[in-house]
Amino acid sequence: MGNESHADGISVVINTYNASRHLDRVLQSVGGFDEVVVCDMESTDDTVAIARRHGCRVVTFEKRGCNIVEPARQFAIGQASRPWVLVVDADELVPEALRRYLYEIIGSDGCPDGLWIPRKNYFMGSFLHSCYPDYILRFFRKSVTTWPPVIHTAPQVEGRVGRIPRNRKDLAFDHLANDSVGTILRKTDTYSDHELPRRRHKGYGTAALLVRPAFRFFKSYVIKRGFLDGRAGLIHAMLDAVYQFAVVAKLIEERRRQ
Repeated sequence: MGNESHADGISVVINTYNASRHLDRVLQSVGGFDEVVVCDMESTDDTVAIARRHGCRVVTFEKRGCNIVEPARQFAIGQASRPWVLVVDADELVPEALRRYLYEIIGSDGCPDGLWIPRKNYFMGSFLHSCYPDYILRFFRKSVTTWPPVIHTAPQVEGRVGRIPRNRKDLAFDHLANDSVGTILRKTDTYSDHELPRRRHKGYGTAALLVRPAFRFFKSYVIKRGFLDGRAGLIHAMLDAVYQFAVVAKLIEERRRQ
């Protein structure tokens, strides 16, 4: 690691828990950065052994409770020794073009303090047009960034934040996850629970049970061109609608209980 001569340098931070399935490929894709920090949450498989085999610096975050992912990210970022941080999931590949781009941008005048990066997603073996560019804020100057302890939130960057153009697919993360219908349904139940605190002020009523899922399906299948993905695009758009229905239904149920 560390084959770049730029004075600032970039740390890659990866949080893991039983992540051996894709980790070898992921670590190969980030081997050209100055430092790779793997923050492991007490894995029981060979995740740590894989990380050490690649020469990563391994730190441990105690696995306590069910909502530890985002606090673990902030802890991991704090372990990075370089002023710039690239956060990578244990099922994401970093293309070589993106690595070169990041080193070029931190060496340029007017470099932003954070950068939204596109990501390519797959479902039923197909690239999903409806989920691209799926921007994620994963590159930033460490000194001006904090990661809130809220699931599926973006880091807070005090400064200017840029965005890689969506037509630069060569710079996009490659998301190796290819969730089954069953996995998405299970995630729908879990993630919709986490969504409730952010939606309680909305006051959704009966109409929202129909309108929000219908709009989400239309957005996924038509506006975001899910129809180009064939049957996989249709199924994924329906699952997006189910997620919206679950959030609204749970909010109504919660109010009735109160």
